[in-house]
Amino acid sequence: MITRCAWSEKSDLYRDYHDREWGVPVHDDRLLFEFLILEGAQAGLSWETILNKRENYRRVFDGFDPRRVAAYGDPKVAQLLADPGIVRNRLKVNSAVGNANAFLAVQEEAGSFDAYIWSFTGGETIQNRWKSLDDIPALTPEAEAMSKDLKKRGFRFVGPTICYAFMQATGMVNDHLVDCFRHAEIFDRISVLQARGW
Repeated sequence: MITRCAWSEKSDLYRDYHDREWGVPVHDDRLLFEFLILEGAQAGLSWETILNKRENYRRVFDGFDPRRVAAYGDPKVAQLLADPGIVRNRLKVNSAVGNANAFLAVQEEAGSFDAYIWSFTGGETIQNRWKSLDDIPALTPEAEAMSKDLKKRGFRFVGPTICYAFMQATGMVNDHLVDCFRHAEIFDRISVLQARGW
């Protein structure tokens, strides 16, 4: 019998996300932008709500192309706010557009958003060894530093708790419990990549 992090057993959707994506290191700027927007949209809601709407988000946000999202004007924002397939919160939708512009500025400055965002963990996944869900923090000093710098750059919906959830989702930290089958898989995968000079 496979042992998973308990939170993933709530639904098939959660289980699939846990088994395939959560905690896997992401170095693709488009996917990092997607997670940044989705984590912000999740604020005050369950992650399952966002996962259920994820394909709709991809459709109406032009595949999370930051250049396209940065160019959205009032007509497009009004269209998004009328779409029941996403979270229709004006602050969150407007922040997605603003965050796309800030994202492009970071790419211009750092060469890639990947290079910038991974600098908060020294370019490596933080390998945690939590034994229970109660051990996992809601935020860390790295998440607080990330939040502070993102806000300084004009990003919104990037509080330290949201930043830590982003770090968990994109594999900047390995927060699978030690008895979860994915903890070892991700640890081993990262070790192999680092040995190859990743």
